Amino acid sequence: MGIYEELRARGLIAQVTNESEIKEMINSGKATFYIGFDPTADSLHVGHFMALCLMKRLQMAGNKPVVLLGGGTGYIGDPSGRSDLRSMLTPETIEHNCRCFKAQMEKFIDFGPDGAIAVNNADWLLKLNYVDLLREVGTCFSVNNMLRAECYKQRMEKGLSFLEFNYMIMQSYDFYHLFKEYGCNMQFGGDDQWSNMLGGTELIRRKLGKDAHAMTITLLLNSEGKKMGKTANGAVWLDPNKTSPFDFYQYWRNVHDKDVLKCIRMLTFLPLEEIDKMDSWEGAQLNTAKEILAYELTKLVHGQEEADKAQAAAKALFVHGVEDANMPTTQLTADKLTDGAITVIDLMVATGLCTSKNEARKLIAGGGVSVNGEKVADIMATVSEAQLAEGITIKKGKKTYHKVTM
Repeated sequence: MGIYEELRARGLIAQVTNESEIKEMINSGKATFYIGFDPTADSLHVGHFMALCLMKRLQMAGNKPVVLLGGGTGYIGDPSGRSDLRSMLTPETIEHNCRCFKAQMEKFIDFGPDGAIAVNNADWLLKLNYVDLLREVGTCFSVNNMLRAECYKQRMEKGLSFLEFNYMIMQSYDFYHLFKEYGCNMQFGGDDQWSNMLGGTELIRRKLGKDAHAMTITLLLNSEGKKMGKTANGAVWLDPNKTSPFDFYQYWRNVHDKDVLKCIRMLTFLPLEEIDKMDSWEGAQLNTAKEILAYELTKLVHGQEEADKAQAAAKALFVHGVEDANMPTTQLTADKLTDGAITVIDLMVATGLCTSKNEARKLIAGGGVSVNGEKVADIMATVSEAQLAEGITIKKGKKTYHKVTM
């Protein structure tokens, strides 16, 4: 089985152009391909995880990845799948986020000699002359076709700004530039990016002729992967300072029964033959599958040592009902206390279990918080300095645990 057939078998490919050529290029290791990452935060999250795993698979098969950091497109913001305008980031924030992305990607992708390359589209997009761009690129795009594009549909209902309307042109220009300057002959992206990607392929053909070989391919679940990156409490980050290895492990350990084998197939590097044997698993066996998924992905992101610790902590807590030293822990300082105590509401915010006091209030009122095994019934409940000195365990919902000490 070639790498293209493996991607198909793992459920990673949704749509392609020029399938026979794409298959031959990928299987022979001749593809120079790019995936773009807009720096909307200072850490990648699990919504990016599928793309990173895909790049790793293709590089292992001899293909050359081009990581495109969206330092230029980050000034605009991708409207795909959004109902409102993205927050405008400062140039300094965009540059900082790009550096953070690159550092995290080095865990997945080999940037050594003859390895992957990382480029930043700010290097060419910010230098473009507006009139020249209109003359060179604008004539290649039909406004009627753009307005029918899937990536704009949600925004059209509430109003699509002219700023965001230009995103497709910018992304298409990226592919055109990478094709000319780096010989990048293929682009990958989520199913929500299909219209933008086709725009890039068409731009290359119109500017460089029909013989220009630029091809596109989409991932089946990348847009769903973006949703995967969000939880009720915020995002699940790849940065251990934002999402601990234990919480990362628990996120995957708690995926829905119907998704676990799909995630194992798409995201882990376990052999397909081994995964196929799990297809008949049900009941308690699915819990075993979830543990396999959580361990494999935590090992990929945080290394085997952290994966071992997270797995041991989870088993100690959920199987044996005891705390483990690897449970996420917050150490409070005395300045967080008032008259020798802290409210559970403030504690939930201080530990990052809630993003606001209002969220904490609602959670407590709904019976979703316990301290040392006792459900918190009073929204004005407090925890004393003496209790904190001994250490307490907060339980949020059914499966999120956090230790607090002083």
